[in-house]
Amino acid sequence: MSERMAGKRALITGGVANIGLAIVEAFVAEGAIVTVADIDATRGADLERRLGSKVKFFQTDLSKEQEIKAVIANAAKWMGGIDTLCLNAGIQLSGKAESFSTADWDKVFAINVTANFVFVRESLKFLRQGGKSSVVMMSSLAGKRGAPGLTAYSSSKAAVIGLATTLALELASDGIRVNAVCPGWIDTPFNQPVINFMGGREKQEAAAKAVIPLGRQARAEEVAPLFVYLASNESSYVTAQAINVDGGVYN
Repeated sequence: MSERMAGKRALITGGVANIGLAIVEAFVAEGAIVTVADIDATRGADLERRLGSKVKFFQTDLSKEQEIKAVIANAAKWMGGIDTLCLNAGIQLSGKAESFSTADWDKVFAINVTANFVFVRESLKFLRQGGKSSVVMMSSLAGKRGAPGLTAYSSSKAAVIGLATTLALELASDGIRVNAVCPGWIDTPFNQPVINFMGGREKQEAAAKAVIPLGRQARAEEVAPLFVYLASNESSYVTAQAINVDGGVYN
């Protein structure tokens, strides 16, 4: 590895599994020091044991503002500041709009949108100190196109794009770049709710392959490098973008 992230102090949400885990591993391999905020304490402890002294895990319920504030304070103390936010955590709940509860709608938006806003707002005093800080938010191709059964998820990911691009313009004068990443079909357990909605793995795979020009779903490890690029100084002139990783679906 080239250590493109050497000296970077990154706070990553949802970093113990799926794409989030691939992001943490890529950041560490590229020289970053990483704080991980996630609800899964068992996987978090395993992550610390496996990746060593460059990773610190804090169990965090991202639906609770006080816990977000606490992990930001702990991360800044442990790393000596924060200059990179990777807001990857999210939840996916599926179901037809007519039967989707308001409680589930609120749950999706609390994790996928509101938590991102709170993380940025509460981290600004640290992000402003470096002058070359970066925020990368996880959106989705579903935030650009929508999909049956994903009313809440697609709406929340569209909101992430709006949040990221608006913050990018608001914070540009502080030297803080903000971008969103929009994966398409990624082969991880995160997509199980929509797989169930589509009638099972076989039907989901067939439907995905039918619309993906590259003919396959991606692996989590194929998304993480874009987070590295957007968090590194290599992307110093890239902000207010929502970049697809979708095998050519959206063109």
